[in-house]
Amino acid sequence: MYMKEVVIQNQIGLHARPATFFIQKANEFKSSIWVERDSRRVNAKSLLGVLSLGITKGLSITIIAEGSDEEEAVTALVDLVSSNFA
Repeated sequence: MYMKEVVIQNQIGLHARPATFFIQKANEFKSSIWVERDSRRVNAKSLLGVLSLGITKGLSITIIAEGSDEEEAVTALVDLVSSNFA
């Protein structure tokens, strides 16, 4: 299991379009990936799950992956979030 914490800097948070980019990136990996906020964990490959966390600008989330490409998955998702979904 590999995990990293990241702060959302995107103006609108992790909603609609940024969440879609996030999920598309997560689906590129074989590992099981989760997003955790305030002890609530959802599947990072599920749009409904990610949107249900209500992640807004300034909030900290933890990205967790388990599987053969877990480190690459977490690193790619942290990079995506850090780049403001560019």
